[in-house]
Amino acid sequence: MFKQITVFLENKPGRMVEVTGCLADNNINLHALSIADTTDFGILRMIVSDPGKALEVLKEKGFMVKTAGVIAAAIGHQPGSLNKVLRELKKLEISIEYMYAFTSRHRDYDAIVILSLSDQDAALEKLKNSGFPLLEDQLLDQLNEL
Repeated sequence: MFKQITVFLENKPGRMVEVTGCLADNNINLHALSIADTTDFGILRMIVSDPGKALEVLKEKGFMVKTAGVIAAAIGHQPGSLNKVLRELKKLEISIEYMYAFTSRHRDYDAIVILSLSDQDAALEKLKNSGFPLLEDQLLDQLNEL
């Protein structure tokens, strides 16, 4: 499983600049992100090069932040790739809480989808048993080298 950083942000100008500036100042690379908003706040979810350090420095700056385990799966970067993933999840009767994807410069993985699934541990086992192409968190180290 990957470690995802989740930051809760007030809906006001400049909050994203503060988060990304904090990461940049601490040499933390941002690989993927997703933001969803409500009336009063936004939820920023990120895959970063050093989740432990990101958690620490963002907390020091006063951000409300936490980590969560998410599943990362390799998908192709051609038409129908995401549909294959979604069909497999449907077949295994796994519900998606949220997901986002990013393209990768990694030589073996054109695109990667980040998934938060209902009953994450059971979903992980089902996906592993089905031969689903899951990625380990060591991939972050490889992405950092590219």
